[in-house]
Amino acid sequence: MNTGVINNDREQLNANRISGQLRMTSNSRTNRARKDAGTVTRVERIGADAPKTNSATNRTRVDQNGVTYLSAEPRHDLRAPVDAVRTTRAVYGVAKRAFDVVVGVVLLLIAAPIILIAAAAIRLESKGSPFFVQTRLGKDGRPFKIVKLRGMFRDARIRFPSYYDYSCKQNLDFCFHHEVDPRVTRAGNFIRRTSIDELPNLWNVVLGDISLVGPRPEIPEVMALYGPHRDEYLSVKPGVTCLSKCTGRDRLTKRETIEYDLDYIQRRSFRLDMQILWRTFRGVVLRRDVF
Repeated sequence: MNTGVINNDREQLNANRISGQLRMTSNSRTNRARKDAGTVTRVERIGADAPKTNSATNRTRVDQNGVTYLSAEPRHDLRAPVDAVRTTRAVYGVAKRAFDVVVGVVLLLIAAPIILIAAAAIRLESKGSPFFVQTRLGKDGRPFKIVKLRGMFRDARIRFPSYYDYSCKQNLDFCFHHEVDPRVTRAGNFIRRTSIDELPNLWNVVLGDISLVGPRPEIPEVMALYGPHRDEYLSVKPGVTCLSKCTGRDRLTKRETIEYDLDYIQRRSFRLDMQILWRTFRGVVLRRDVF
């Protein structure tokens, strides 16, 4: 398997770590020094030598004893940039939801025959429902049921309990998916490598549980490992695909996956969403970094 693409992505990831662009490295020595320097600079500039563009307009008054007092009047025009950002986010949210509904319905109709054929193949190989329904966490931690095509044996949790013991994970430096996984059926191996197993997610997109683009919805047991990054990860609606899914995908550690998704949360825009969708489509066609 050609690993050149993922190696390049890892180099970019490391470069982002060094430059401080990734949120999970915010406690590194370099970033702490950068923040401390920025704090000192701001503190030193507060006072008589501070520029007039500060958040308040300085005025002085002298009382009857000749004592000079410094007063400050807040500048009301500073609310404009904040309001502009909120407006932009609101417009982006409305446009994104409209895009999700229209494109989600179209893709679901196109994918319906593929889903039915795959479901029949799964049912012929192993007993049980061909669909896999699991509880995931959505925006603000709201639980919902995500629908996928079942790629594993129905009793995989009983036969292979060690794969589901997340309590033994001491950190996030582990890969969630396994290139050789005894839980996966033959039909499941095919639908996973072709990403057909994710097609029923489009139903969740139409319902509004998830978006086409956003961090993958997490399992409650695994979310406990996110630590201080949990709230930020849950601050946006999850999605079918995100930066982590078109950059390394199953070859990324859990830490790398979260870093990419936090980066998306900070930079999310309609243009970035379109780029991610295109890269995801290309990765699915080439079956890149998926197992």
